[in-house]
Amino acid sequence: MANTLKVTLVKSPIGAVPKHKKTVATMGLTKMHKTVEMPDNAATRGMIQQVQHLVKVEEA
Repeated sequence: MANTLKVTLVKSPIGAVPKHKKTVATMGLTKMHKTVEMPDNAATRGMIQQVQHLVKVEEA
């Protein structure tokens, strides 16, 4: 599985901007400390940049 990113939700989006809440949900992050693997492409990087204060990213 080359070119994937592990994205983990480390801060709750409860008080976040509604657009950021939707972005987190779209990424598949429904609970705290849940990790998902996403492809490393421009769309994913854009979503991560938008909610970088809520997530932790590792290269897989």
